[in-house]
Amino acid sequence: MTTKDDAIQIHMTTSEIGRITLNQPGRRNALTAQMWDDLTVALATAAADPDLKVLIITGAGEHFAAGADISEFSKLYATPDSSAVISQKISVALDAIANFPRPTIAKIRGACVGGGTGIALACDLRFADGTSKFAITPGKLGLVYPFSDVRRLVQTVGQSAAKDILFSARLIEAEEAKTMGLIDRLVDQYALDQEVRDYALSICGTSKSSVQITKQMFMAIAEGQRGETASTKKWFLDAFSSDDFREGYSAFLEKRKARF
Repeated sequence: MTTKDDAIQIHMTTSEIGRITLNQPGRRNALTAQMWDDLTVALATAAADPDLKVLIITGAGEHFAAGADISEFSKLYATPDSSAVISQKISVALDAIANFPRPTIAKIRGACVGGGTGIALACDLRFADGTSKFAITPGKLGLVYPFSDVRRLVQTVGQSAAKDILFSARLIEAEEAKTMGLIDRLVDQYALDQEVRDYALSICGTSKSSVQITKQMFMAIAEGQRGETASTKKWFLDAFSSDDFREGYSAFLEKRKARF
């Protein structure tokens, strides 16, 4: 699937691994208003695929995404109403990533700034190479980062590092980003594609239902849940009567790889 202007692309790299590509390489994948809408549609398309086990989000060319397309600013932020409209588009897309039912991996190289960092933070995991650079810059524009995005940043790097990133609006190089937890895995520039593929394949070798339910638990924790509920107890106990458990247990006893 591609969008009408080809700026968001989605396709399956295997029968179980999907990839969404931000496709404006000539503009360092700067994000237009239409791209946010199209990203939401692409995520819904991917989520509806029953065979999908993991989704990779990346940018075409040498960059992940260099933030908003500045050429649209005079139109998008002309009035409070127009500002509210574009803010809602962005929020819907980022929430769709954060709430995606299967694991998501941001594959990052080059610039990952502003909305690009927002997309990366909404993913479950962030793999990057040494060319990657990060910044969140509303402070340079007299703007305020949305609460939900601040929350994701704090959950990822902790409050102290989040304050540093937002107060200074400075550019953060790959090594420091890894140290502060903004990157989960930092790899060689020429190994990034293979590293992400290998990791995605490792997810595909596990039970899809187990991973999906575990992701729901992580989401509940992120939303503030601190103890068991009837739902979480049911998730745990229901797994013992699932087809995946029967297959996994049989494979363990037979010393073979499970066929999920």
